[in-house]
Order: sequence, then structure tokens, then C-alpha cells
Amino acid sequence: MCAIRLLQQQFFLGLVILFSFGCEQIQAQSIDFPNKPIRMIVTTPPGSAGDTIARALAQGMSEVNRQQHIVENRVGAGGIIGAQAIASAQADGYTIGVAVTSHVVAPLLQSKPPYHPINDFTPIAQIIVMPSMVVSSLKNNVRTLKDLVDLAKAKPGELNFGSLGDGTAAHLAAEIVNRATKIKVTHIPYRSVGDSYTGLWSGDVQFVVFLTSSAVPVFQGGKALALATTGRVRNPNFPEIPTVRELGYPEAESELTIGLVGPANLPSEVVRKIHSDAVIAMRLPDVRDRLLKQGAQPAVDVSTKQYGEHLRDEYEMFKKLITTMGIKQP
Repeated sequence: MCAIRLLQQQFFLGLVILFSFGCEQIQAQSIDFPNKPIRMIVTTPPGSAGDTIARALAQGMSEVNRQQHIVENRVGAGGIIGAQAIASAQADGYTIGVAVTSHVVAPLLQSKPPYHPINDFTPIAQIIVMPSMVVSSLKNNVRTLKDLVDLAKAKPGELNFGSLGDGTAAHLAAEIVNRATKIKVTHIPYRSVGDSYTGLWSGDVQFVVFLTSSAVPVFQGGKALALATTGRVRNPNFPEIPTVRELGYPEAESELTIGLVGPANLPSEVVRKIHSDAVIAMRLPDVRDRLLKQGAQPAVDVSTKQYGEHLRDEYEMFKKLITTMGIKQP
């Protein structure tokens, strides 16, 4: 009976994938694209959340359209170097990019930004949403987010939180939590994820607010304590960790969006084809599993228009936050 049930499950899974493939391809069969390899620019370093997710998607899209998708890390200047490479590429769909938080944030930190994160790009497809986790040092002797908030309020300005630099996802997510909980703490930027882990474990910083994929190595093994997720729902891989909303801080919610963008004026039929291939790829069991293991939720139901609207909303939100924080680079 178990074998029969397994065969039935595999059969129906195959039907779902086949049906999805057919539906997604209906509007994308009229053009001969792609007919050569596609370059996928990632503005974050190898091993980062953006890089890991890009490589999972690239593998899946290569299976879908039978063309190689080459992931190229163009790192530097907080993501600006890679973003400029995307914006200046030929608008034919053979150079696309993976947009993470820095896509909209990096220009906001510059007095004379070299590009506009909305006007100089074409939104294509949202890939995932990923929340962060509030992780506390064991040196604090706190067990809950409320304990940490109470400690910070008892010692205003004395507690430190770590990030990977001004305007990074970890910095902004932490500032959102700080404002929602009304605590005054000191920002300590680190050069690398490893350095920030060491700082947390040693007690040099009292907490971090890292993307789930980066947070898990911090607290697994009992070296730190995960207090809350900033997502709208609990992470199924860590169901014991409550959401900030459950704990009374709904304004502390934040989720990173990662998506595909291209240079401005990308032809609409090319956008539809890339979006279609990306959605099909995200539904492949292997790709979906790899994304879920990163703590990410595949965005298979988000249209290109919705993703573009989200990017604009995200830009305005971070513009307001960064202006309030007074962060600016030359």
C-alpha cells in the first residue's frame, strides 16, 4: 500500500508540474528566446543569501529553457557596481540581475547616486520573500524579546547590535525593530558575517537582526538564542520561534524581497518569457526545496506588475527610513 501511495503521489506531482509548465508557457512561445546563455548578475558575494538563491534559480531556469544561466558575482560599493552593470547592459534579456535590498538602498546612501533603482531598470519577477530573525547573545541572560527590550530600556544607549555595515539588510531590519520596540541601542558594523558571529558569541554585541539564512548558523548549536522572526508567520523549520507580531510588535515586521530585474526598456515579450521560466523553475521540487531551506518563500503567484509596485513601495519606505536615520555617504 505504501508503494502504491508513493507512486500515486509522484504521478500527481508530475501532473502538477506539467500543468504549470503548460499554463506558464502559453504566452511565452511566440518568441525565439532564449537562444543563447543568459548572464545573471548578483551584487552580493558567493555564499550570501542572494547568491545562494540566484544559483538555485539559475539551475532551475536552465532546466526549463535548456539554456545555461551563468551566475556572475559583481560585488562592490554596497551593490552599486553590480547594479550599474545590469543597468548598462543591452536590453535584450541576455543580461539580467538579482535585486536584493541593496538595489533600492545603495543609491539612497549616495549624495549623487549613479543610477535610479526604479527608473533605470525593468522589473521582471519576484523570486522570494525572506524574513529576518532577532538573535540574542547568551551573555545577556535573556530568554525572550521582551526581556531584551526591557534590558535595553534599563540601559539606554549601552547595548550594541551588529550588522554588516550602514544600510545593509541587517542594519535596516534592526533599525525597524529598534523603532518598533522604542529602544535606544548602538550600531556596530562588521566587515564580514563571520566577524559578526564572533561579536555576538563573545558578547561584544548584544543582538543582531539577520536574514533567516544568515541567522540560523548563529544560534544553531546553542551559541546564541533566536528570540523572534520578523516574518508575518512562523518559520515552518523553526515553529517554536514566535513572530514579532505575536509578541506585540507588529511594526517590527520586515521581509526581504529578492527578484529579477533587467535594464530599462526590456521588451515586454522578453519580460514575460523570463518571468514564465522563473515561475516554472521555482515550482521544480529541487529548486523549491533549496529555497525553503534558506528560510525563503517562493513568490510563484506574484506578477511582474505586482513586483514592480513592490519595488517602488520598498524604495519609498527605505527612503523615509534612511532620511530619518540620517545615513549618507559621499
